[in-house]
Amino acid sequence: MAELRQQVDPGEVGLDPKALNRLDQHFAHDVDEGRLPGFLVSVARGGRVAHLSGYGRRDVAAGLPVEPDTLWRVYSMTKPVTAVAALLLVEEGRLSLDDPVGRHLPAFAEPRVHVRGTGADLVTRPAEQPLLIRHLLTHTAGLTFAFYHAHPVDALYREANLDSSVVPGSTLAETVDVYASLPLQFEPGTQWNYSVATNVLGRVIEVVSGRPLDEFFAERIFRPLGMTDAGFQVNDEQAHRLAELYGDADDGGIRPIAGLPLFGRPRFLSGSGGMVASAHDYHRFMEFLRRGGELDGTRLLSTGSVDLMRSNLLPGGTDLAAFASRPAHAESAHDGVGFGLNVSVVIDPSRTKAPAGLGSYGWSGVATTTFWVDPSRDLTVQFMTQLRPKGSHTTIPELKRLVHEAVLE
Repeated sequence: MAELRQQVDPGEVGLDPKALNRLDQHFAHDVDEGRLPGFLVSVARGGRVAHLSGYGRRDVAAGLPVEPDTLWRVYSMTKPVTAVAALLLVEEGRLSLDDPVGRHLPAFAEPRVHVRGTGADLVTRPAEQPLLIRHLLTHTAGLTFAFYHAHPVDALYREANLDSSVVPGSTLAETVDVYASLPLQFEPGTQWNYSVATNVLGRVIEVVSGRPLDEFFAERIFRPLGMTDAGFQVNDEQAHRLAELYGDADDGGIRPIAGLPLFGRPRFLSGSGGMVASAHDYHRFMEFLRRGGELDGTRLLSTGSVDLMRSNLLPGGTDLAAFASRPAHAESAHDGVGFGLNVSVVIDPSRTKAPAGLGSYGWSGVATTTFWVDPSRDLTVQFMTQLRPKGSHTTIPELKRLVHEAVLE
Protein backbone atom coordinates (compact mmCIF):
# COMPACT_ATOMS: atom_id res chain seq x y z
CA MET A 1 0.00 0.00 0.00
CA ALA A 2 1.18 3.51 -0.83
CA GLU A 3 -0.55 6.82 -0.22
CA LEU A 4 -0.60 9.88 -2.41
CA ARG A 5 0.88 12.92 -0.66
CA GLN A 6 1.16 16.61 -1.44
CA GLN A 7 4.73 17.35 -2.50
CA VAL A 8 4.88 21.09 -3.14
CA ASP A 9 2.99 24.28 -2.29
CA PRO A 10 0.64 25.36 -5.12
CA GLY A 11 2.27 28.76 -5.54
CA GLU A 12 5.64 27.17 -6.25
CA VAL A 13 4.27 25.64 -9.45
CA GLY A 14 2.05 28.48 -10.63
CA LEU A 15 -1.24 27.46 -9.03
CA ASP A 16 -3.48 29.75 -6.99
CA PRO A 17 -4.10 28.33 -3.49
CA LYS A 18 -7.20 30.51 -3.06
CA ALA A 19 -8.73 29.13 -6.24
CA LEU A 20 -7.94 25.59 -5.12
CA ASN A 21 -9.61 26.33 -1.82
CA ARG A 22 -12.70 27.46 -3.75
CA LEU A 23 -12.61 24.14 -5.58
CA ASP A 24 -12.59 22.24 -2.29
CA GLN A 25 -15.40 24.36 -0.86
CA HIS A 26 -17.51 23.88 -3.97
CA PHE A 27 -17.49 20.08 -3.75
CA ALA A 28 -17.62 20.08 0.06
CA HIS A 29 -20.90 21.96 -0.30
CA ASP A 30 -22.21 19.18 -2.56
CA VAL A 31 -21.25 16.67 0.15
CA ASP A 32 -22.87 18.72 2.90
CA GLU A 33 -26.05 19.04 0.83
CA GLY A 34 -26.18 15.28 0.32
CA ARG A 35 -25.42 15.29 -3.41
CA LEU A 36 -22.06 13.51 -3.08
CA PRO A 37 -20.93 10.98 -0.45
CA GLY A 38 -17.33 12.25 -0.41
CA PHE A 39 -14.49 12.99 -2.79
CA LEU A 40 -10.76 13.10 -3.29
CA VAL A 41 -9.08 15.45 -5.76
CA SER A 42 -5.43 15.82 -6.73
CA VAL A 43 -3.74 18.37 -8.97
CA ALA A 44 -0.09 17.88 -9.93
CA ARG A 45 2.15 20.09 -12.03
CA GLY A 46 5.44 18.99 -13.47
CA GLY A 47 4.93 15.67 -11.78
CA ARG A 48 4.66 17.11 -8.27
CA VAL A 49 1.38 16.97 -6.35
CA ALA A 50 0.50 20.55 -5.48
CA HIS A 51 -3.03 20.01 -4.21
CA LEU A 52 -4.54 16.98 -2.52
CA SER A 53 -7.78 17.10 -0.60
CA GLY A 54 -10.46 14.73 0.56
CA TYR A 55 -13.81 15.42 2.18
CA GLY A 56 -16.88 13.48 3.22
CA ARG A 57 -17.38 9.75 3.64
CA ARG A 58 -16.28 6.67 1.79
CA ASP A 59 -19.12 4.93 3.65
CA VAL A 60 -21.85 7.28 4.84
CA ALA A 61 -23.78 4.83 7.04
CA ALA A 62 -20.61 3.65 8.80
CA GLY A 63 -19.26 7.18 9.14
CA LEU A 64 -15.95 6.21 7.52
CA PRO A 65 -14.08 9.19 6.03
CA VAL A 66 -12.46 9.54 2.63
CA GLU A 67 -8.72 9.03 3.15
CA PRO A 68 -5.69 9.13 0.84
CA ASP A 69 -5.62 5.32 0.66
CA THR A 70 -9.35 4.88 -0.11
CA LEU A 71 -10.02 2.47 -2.97
CA TRP A 72 -12.36 3.49 -5.79
CA ARG A 73 -14.19 1.69 -8.57
CA VAL A 74 -12.87 3.65 -11.54
CA TYR A 75 -15.11 1.94 -14.11
CA SER A 76 -14.35 3.37 -17.58
CA MET A 77 -11.06 4.85 -16.43
CA THR A 78 -10.02 1.21 -16.95
CA LYS A 79 -10.18 1.77 -20.72
CA PRO A 80 -6.97 3.84 -21.07
CA VAL A 81 -5.14 1.15 -19.09
CA THR A 82 -6.44 -1.46 -21.54
CA ALA A 83 -5.20 0.73 -24.40
CA VAL A 84 -1.72 0.72 -22.84
CA ALA A 85 -1.88 -3.06 -22.50
CA ALA A 86 -2.69 -3.39 -26.20
CA LEU A 87 0.10 -0.99 -27.18
CA LEU A 88 2.58 -3.08 -25.19
CA LEU A 89 1.75 -6.01 -27.46
CA VAL A 90 1.91 -3.78 -30.54
CA GLU A 91 5.42 -2.61 -29.64
CA GLU A 92 6.48 -6.23 -29.14
CA GLY A 93 5.27 -7.10 -32.64
CA ARG A 94 2.67 -9.53 -31.33
CA LEU A 95 -0.29 -7.36 -32.35
CA SER A 96 -0.92 -4.65 -34.95
CA LEU A 97 -3.49 -1.88 -34.89
CA ASP A 98 -4.34 -2.97 -38.43
CA ASP A 99 -4.86 -6.64 -37.54
CA PRO A 100 -8.39 -7.85 -38.30
CA VAL A 101 -10.02 -8.73 -34.99
CA GLY A 102 -11.06 -12.01 -36.60
CA ARG A 103 -7.40 -13.04 -36.84
CA HIS A 104 -7.35 -13.36 -33.05
CA LEU A 105 -11.06 -13.93 -32.35
CA PRO A 106 -12.48 -16.10 -35.17
CA ALA A 107 -16.07 -15.26 -34.19
CA PHE A 108 -15.43 -11.77 -35.64
CA ALA A 109 -13.99 -13.04 -38.92
CA GLU A 110 -17.11 -12.23 -40.96
CA PRO A 111 -18.88 -9.29 -39.31
CA ARG A 112 -22.27 -8.22 -40.59
CA VAL A 113 -23.72 -4.72 -40.58
CA HIS A 114 -27.31 -3.81 -39.72
CA VAL A 115 -29.37 -2.61 -42.67
CA ARG A 116 -32.86 -2.37 -41.24
CA GLY A 117 -35.38 -3.98 -38.95
CA THR A 118 -35.13 -6.19 -35.89
CA GLY A 119 -36.35 -9.61 -34.79
CA ALA A 120 -37.86 -11.57 -37.65
CA ASP A 121 -37.58 -8.51 -39.90
CA LEU A 122 -33.82 -8.05 -39.31
CA VAL A 123 -31.81 -7.42 -42.48
CA THR A 124 -28.00 -7.37 -42.40
CA ARG A 125 -25.20 -7.36 -44.97
CA PRO A 126 -21.56 -8.45 -44.88
CA ALA A 127 -19.18 -5.70 -43.75
CA GLU A 128 -17.25 -4.20 -46.65
CA GLN A 129 -14.02 -4.18 -44.68
CA PRO A 130 -12.73 -6.14 -41.70
CA LEU A 131 -13.16 -4.99 -38.14
CA LEU A 132 -9.67 -3.89 -37.03
CA ILE A 133 -7.94 -3.58 -33.65
CA ARG A 134 -7.74 0.20 -34.15
CA HIS A 135 -11.53 0.30 -34.48
CA LEU A 136 -11.87 -1.25 -31.03
CA LEU A 137 -9.49 1.32 -29.53
CA THR A 138 -11.24 4.30 -31.12
CA HIS A 139 -14.84 3.12 -30.61
CA THR A 140 -15.40 3.15 -34.37
CA ALA A 141 -16.11 -0.61 -34.48
CA GLY A 142 -19.89 -0.45 -34.86
CA LEU A 143 -20.47 -2.12 -31.48
CA THR A 144 -22.84 -0.59 -28.92
CA PHE A 145 -24.33 -0.86 -25.40
CA ALA A 146 -27.63 -2.48 -24.47
CA PHE A 147 -28.67 0.47 -22.32
CA TYR A 148 -28.77 2.82 -25.31
CA HIS A 149 -32.19 3.23 -26.88
CA ALA A 150 -31.17 4.91 -30.12
CA HIS A 151 -30.73 2.12 -32.68
CA PRO A 152 -32.29 -1.29 -33.43
CA VAL A 153 -28.98 -3.03 -32.65
CA ASP A 154 -29.19 -1.64 -29.10
CA ALA A 155 -32.40 -3.64 -28.72
CA LEU A 156 -30.66 -6.76 -30.05
CA TYR A 157 -28.10 -6.40 -27.25
CA ARG A 158 -30.92 -6.30 -24.71
CA GLU A 159 -32.54 -9.36 -26.28
CA ALA A 160 -29.17 -11.12 -25.93
CA ASN A 161 -29.23 -10.47 -22.15
CA LEU A 162 -26.45 -7.88 -22.35
CA ASP A 163 -28.14 -5.23 -20.20
CA SER A 164 -25.01 -4.95 -18.06
CA SER A 165 -22.68 -5.63 -21.03
CA VAL A 166 -22.09 -9.17 -19.78
CA VAL A 167 -24.24 -12.26 -20.07
CA PRO A 168 -24.93 -13.07 -16.40
CA GLY A 169 -22.57 -15.73 -15.08
CA SER A 170 -20.42 -15.82 -18.21
CA THR A 171 -16.70 -15.28 -18.77
CA LEU A 172 -15.13 -12.60 -20.92
CA ALA A 173 -14.58 -15.11 -23.73
CA GLU A 174 -18.19 -16.30 -23.61
CA THR A 175 -19.64 -12.79 -23.60
CA VAL A 176 -17.39 -11.60 -26.44
CA ASP A 177 -18.71 -14.46 -28.57
CA VAL A 178 -22.22 -13.14 -27.95
CA TYR A 179 -21.13 -9.67 -29.10
CA ALA A 180 -19.74 -11.26 -32.27
CA SER A 181 -23.06 -12.95 -33.03
CA LEU A 182 -24.82 -9.58 -33.28
CA PRO A 183 -24.67 -7.18 -36.23
CA LEU A 184 -22.62 -4.00 -36.20
CA GLN A 185 -24.46 -0.69 -36.24
CA PHE A 186 -22.32 0.70 -39.07
CA GLU A 187 -19.39 -0.07 -41.33
CA PRO A 188 -16.21 -0.31 -39.19
CA GLY A 189 -14.15 2.88 -39.12
CA THR A 190 -16.85 5.20 -40.45
CA GLN A 191 -18.56 6.49 -37.29
CA TRP A 192 -18.01 6.76 -33.53
CA ASN A 193 -20.17 5.03 -30.93
CA TYR A 194 -19.01 4.45 -27.35
CA SER A 195 -19.48 0.74 -26.78
CA VAL A 196 -18.39 -2.64 -25.45
CA ALA A 197 -15.38 -2.51 -27.79
CA THR A 198 -12.85 -2.43 -24.97
CA ASN A 199 -14.16 -5.71 -23.59
CA VAL A 200 -13.45 -7.22 -27.00
CA LEU A 201 -9.99 -5.66 -26.89
CA GLY A 202 -9.44 -7.18 -23.45
CA ARG A 203 -10.20 -10.61 -24.87
CA VAL A 204 -7.77 -9.99 -27.76
CA ILE A 205 -5.08 -9.15 -25.18
CA GLU A 206 -5.76 -12.43 -23.39
CA VAL A 207 -5.52 -14.47 -26.58
CA VAL A 208 -2.38 -12.76 -27.90
CA SER A 209 -0.54 -12.74 -24.56
CA GLY A 210 -1.71 -16.14 -23.39
CA ARG A 211 -2.51 -14.60 -20.00
CA PRO A 212 -5.80 -13.76 -18.23
CA LEU A 213 -6.43 -10.03 -18.38
CA ASP A 214 -5.97 -9.40 -14.65
CA GLU A 215 -2.63 -11.22 -14.62
CA PHE A 216 -1.39 -9.38 -17.71
CA PHE A 217 -2.30 -6.00 -16.20
CA ALA A 218 -0.63 -6.88 -12.89
CA GLU A 219 2.58 -8.19 -14.44
CA ARG A 220 3.04 -5.70 -17.27
CA ILE A 221 1.50 -2.45 -15.93
CA PHE A 222 0.60 -2.36 -12.24
CA ARG A 223 3.80 -3.78 -10.78
CA PRO A 224 6.25 -1.93 -13.07
CA LEU A 225 4.48 1.38 -12.38
CA GLY A 226 4.11 0.84 -8.64
CA MET A 227 0.30 0.78 -8.77
CA THR A 228 0.25 -1.27 -5.60
CA ASP A 229 -3.51 -1.46 -4.97
CA ALA A 230 -4.81 -1.53 -8.55
CA GLY A 231 -6.59 -4.64 -9.76
CA PHE A 232 -9.86 -6.33 -10.58
CA GLN A 233 -10.63 -7.38 -7.00
CA VAL A 234 -9.92 -6.41 -3.40
CA ASN A 235 -8.45 -8.76 -0.82
CA ASP A 236 -9.33 -9.03 2.85
CA GLU A 237 -6.68 -6.49 3.86
CA GLN A 238 -7.96 -3.94 1.35
CA ALA A 239 -11.69 -4.44 1.90
CA HIS A 240 -12.13 -1.86 4.64
CA ARG A 241 -10.67 0.84 2.36
CA LEU A 242 -13.13 0.30 -0.51
CA ALA A 243 -15.61 3.14 -0.89
CA GLU A 244 -19.32 2.40 -0.96
CA LEU A 245 -21.09 3.06 -4.28
CA TYR A 246 -24.09 5.39 -4.35
CA GLY A 247 -26.86 6.35 -6.76
CA ASP A 248 -29.48 9.05 -6.91
CA ALA A 249 -32.36 8.71 -4.46
CA ASP A 250 -35.92 9.77 -5.23
CA ASP A 251 -35.75 12.53 -2.61
CA GLY A 252 -32.85 14.26 -4.37
CA GLY A 253 -30.21 12.73 -2.12
CA ILE A 254 -28.12 9.60 -2.57
CA ARG A 255 -28.50 5.95 -1.57
CA PRO A 256 -26.18 2.91 -1.57
CA ILE A 257 -26.39 0.75 -4.69
CA ALA A 258 -24.68 -2.45 -5.83
CA GLY A 259 -21.25 -2.05 -7.39
CA LEU A 260 -18.74 -4.28 -9.12
CA PRO A 261 -18.34 -7.75 -7.56
CA LEU A 262 -14.83 -7.09 -6.28
CA PHE A 263 -14.65 -9.62 -3.43
CA GLY A 264 -13.08 -12.66 -5.02
CA ARG A 265 -11.79 -12.88 -8.57
CA PRO A 266 -14.52 -11.83 -11.02
CA ARG A 267 -15.63 -14.43 -13.53
CA PHE A 268 -15.93 -11.62 -16.09
CA LEU A 269 -12.73 -9.55 -16.41
CA SER A 270 -13.77 -6.26 -17.95
CA GLY A 271 -11.18 -4.19 -19.78
CA SER A 272 -13.96 -1.63 -20.19
CA GLY A 273 -14.65 -0.97 -16.55
CA GLY A 274 -13.47 -3.60 -14.08
CA MET A 275 -10.67 -1.84 -12.23
CA VAL A 276 -10.38 -0.68 -8.65
CA ALA A 277 -7.57 1.71 -7.72
CA SER A 278 -6.36 4.23 -5.17
CA ALA A 279 -5.55 7.86 -5.93
CA HIS A 280 -1.86 6.93 -5.66
CA ASP A 281 -2.33 4.21 -8.28
CA TYR A 282 -4.02 6.45 -10.79
CA HIS A 283 -1.58 9.29 -10.17
CA ARG A 284 1.20 6.89 -11.12
CA PHE A 285 -0.64 5.97 -14.31
CA MET A 286 -1.23 9.62 -15.22
CA GLU A 287 2.42 10.46 -14.63
CA PHE A 288 3.47 7.55 -16.84
CA LEU A 289 1.39 9.07 -19.64
CA ARG A 290 2.56 12.63 -18.96
CA ARG A 291 6.18 11.50 -19.20
CA GLY A 292 5.58 9.83 -22.55
CA GLY A 293 5.58 6.17 -21.51
CA GLU A 294 8.22 6.16 -18.74
CA LEU A 295 8.14 6.55 -14.98
CA ASP A 296 11.00 6.49 -12.47
CA GLY A 297 13.36 4.95 -14.99
CA THR A 298 10.91 2.27 -16.10
CA ARG A 299 9.86 2.64 -19.74
CA LEU A 300 6.85 0.61 -20.80
CA LEU A 301 5.96 2.39 -24.05
CA SER A 302 7.74 4.57 -26.56
CA THR A 303 6.90 8.25 -26.68
CA GLY A 304 5.50 7.64 -30.15
CA SER A 305 2.93 5.17 -28.83
CA VAL A 306 1.74 7.62 -26.17
CA ASP A 307 1.62 10.40 -28.77
CA LEU A 308 -0.57 8.20 -30.96
CA MET A 309 -2.80 7.35 -28.01
CA ARG A 310 -3.46 11.06 -27.38
CA SER A 311 -3.97 12.02 -31.05
CA ASN A 312 -7.37 12.64 -32.56
CA LEU A 313 -8.12 9.55 -34.65
CA LEU A 314 -11.79 10.13 -35.45
CA PRO A 315 -12.94 9.59 -39.04
CA GLY A 316 -12.08 12.67 -41.08
CA GLY A 317 -10.25 14.26 -38.16
CA THR A 318 -13.49 15.74 -36.90
CA ASP A 319 -14.66 16.09 -33.28
CA LEU A 320 -17.22 14.09 -31.32
CA ALA A 321 -19.90 16.70 -32.08
CA ALA A 322 -20.05 15.23 -35.60
CA PHE A 323 -21.56 12.11 -34.04
CA ALA A 324 -24.05 13.88 -31.80
CA SER A 325 -26.86 11.65 -33.04
CA ARG A 326 -25.10 8.74 -31.34
CA PRO A 327 -25.57 8.14 -27.58
CA ALA A 328 -22.96 10.10 -25.65
CA HIS A 329 -20.82 9.28 -22.67
CA ALA A 330 -22.73 10.96 -19.84
CA GLU A 331 -19.94 13.37 -18.94
CA SER A 332 -18.67 14.09 -22.46
CA ALA A 333 -18.81 17.58 -23.92
CA HIS A 334 -18.43 17.01 -27.64
CA ASP A 335 -17.60 20.37 -29.17
CA GLY A 336 -13.88 20.74 -29.79
CA VAL A 337 -13.14 17.27 -28.41
CA GLY A 338 -11.74 14.44 -30.50
CA PHE A 339 -10.91 10.86 -29.59
CA GLY A 340 -7.69 8.84 -29.60
CA LEU A 341 -6.96 5.36 -28.25
CA ASN A 342 -9.51 5.07 -25.43
CA VAL A 343 -9.09 8.71 -24.40
CA SER A 344 -10.79 11.92 -25.43
CA VAL A 345 -8.49 14.71 -26.62
CA VAL A 346 -9.09 18.46 -26.86
CA ILE A 347 -8.50 19.65 -30.43
CA ASP A 348 -10.12 23.11 -30.25
CA PRO A 349 -10.18 24.75 -26.79
CA SER A 350 -12.22 27.67 -28.14
CA ARG A 351 -15.17 25.33 -28.69
CA THR A 352 -15.11 23.14 -25.56
CA LYS A 353 -17.97 23.45 -23.08
CA ALA A 354 -15.54 23.49 -20.13
CA PRO A 355 -12.13 25.24 -20.15
CA ALA A 356 -9.37 22.95 -21.37
CA GLY A 357 -5.82 23.18 -22.68
CA LEU A 358 -5.05 22.18 -26.26
CA GLY A 359 -4.17 18.49 -26.37
CA SER A 360 -5.60 17.67 -22.94
CA TYR A 361 -6.60 14.02 -22.82
CA GLY A 362 -8.26 11.66 -20.38
CA TRP A 363 -11.50 9.88 -19.60
CA SER A 364 -14.17 9.45 -16.92
CA GLY A 365 -15.96 6.63 -15.13
CA VAL A 366 -19.68 6.12 -14.61
CA ALA A 367 -19.28 6.63 -10.82
CA THR A 368 -18.24 10.28 -11.52
CA THR A 369 -14.53 9.60 -11.40
CA THR A 370 -12.34 11.42 -13.93
CA PHE A 371 -8.76 12.19 -14.92
CA TRP A 372 -6.95 14.25 -17.48
CA VAL A 373 -3.43 15.11 -18.54
CA ASP A 374 -2.87 18.63 -19.89
CA PRO A 375 0.46 18.76 -21.78
CA SER A 376 0.15 22.47 -22.53
CA ARG A 377 0.10 23.31 -18.82
CA ASP A 378 1.99 20.25 -17.55
CA LEU A 379 -0.95 19.25 -15.34
CA THR A 380 -2.37 15.94 -14.21
CA VAL A 381 -5.72 16.00 -12.44
CA GLN A 382 -7.91 13.29 -10.92
CA PHE A 383 -11.21 13.35 -9.08
CA MET A 384 -12.51 10.35 -7.17
CA THR A 385 -15.97 9.82 -5.75
CA GLN A 386 -18.54 7.00 -5.94
CA LEU A 387 -21.78 8.39 -7.30
CA ARG A 388 -23.47 6.68 -10.22
CA PRO A 389 -26.16 9.20 -11.22
CA LYS A 390 -29.24 8.36 -13.24
CA GLY A 391 -28.49 11.07 -15.80
CA SER A 392 -25.85 13.63 -16.66
CA HIS A 393 -24.01 15.33 -13.82
CA THR A 394 -22.30 18.72 -13.60
CA THR A 395 -19.46 17.63 -11.34
CA ILE A 396 -16.80 17.08 -14.00
CA PRO A 397 -17.44 20.27 -16.05
CA GLU A 398 -17.37 22.23 -12.77
CA LEU A 399 -14.11 20.56 -11.79
CA LYS A 400 -12.53 21.55 -15.10
CA ARG A 401 -13.65 25.15 -14.67
CA LEU A 402 -12.33 25.36 -11.12
CA VAL A 403 -8.97 23.82 -12.02
CA HIS A 404 -8.68 26.23 -14.96
CA GLU A 405 -9.23 29.17 -12.60
CA ALA A 406 -6.38 27.95 -10.39
CA VAL A 407 -3.73 28.05 -13.13
CA LEU A 408 -1.79 31.30 -12.85
CA GLU A 409 0.90 30.75 -15.48
